[in-house]
Amino acid sequence: MPVLQIVVGSTRPGRAGAPVAAWTAEQARAHGGFDVEVLDLAEIDLPMFDEPIHPVRAQYTNPHTKRWSETVARGDAYVFVTPEYNGSYAGVLKNAIDFLNHEWRYKPAGIVSYGGVSAGTRAAVALRSVLTTLRMVPAVDAVHIPFVGEKIAEDGTLVANDIMVAAAKTMFDEIERLRTGITPLRPAP
Repeated sequence: MPVLQIVVGSTRPGRAGAPVAAWTAEQARAHGGFDVEVLDLAEIDLPMFDEPIHPVRAQYTNPHTKRWSETVARGDAYVFVTPEYNGSYAGVLKNAIDFLNHEWRYKPAGIVSYGGVSAGTRAAVALRSVLTTLRMVPAVDAVHIPFVGEKIAEDGTLVANDIMVAAAKTMFDEIERLRTGITPLRPAP
């Protein structure tokens, strides 16, 4: 089965990203179209971009970059779980994306955004622009979670409503269709 990697795009203490990503992974597994991996940037712990050669050349010098490259290259599709910080997505997510180039190309991406009243939609718009620049194909359908703090239970899990569950299913269906259509565009490894 194709590998869907869910990237947790926040590392701050007390983040909602971990429960949102856990719920997203649960929905992806229930969908049944993918093998699911969760990539938590808090655990991956990349430094600020520190490669001397532009990533488009894929001439990585640092062990952490080589590990990140191997991990991302294994993926066939992605879902970026992102908060909205000051009208955009978190810098740690931008940093992780910027480390690589070819590994992202011609692969579909979904977005699960969260925040307050705007549900992270401004972060999703900003992220979509970066993804298309890397030749990724973002799914139009996404999951936007407003007032995320109200949806985190005392045990730390996300309590989703029917709208969120339906949006996730629609997004995963679209990611699956996109993956099938754009896989022939990917260069041979």
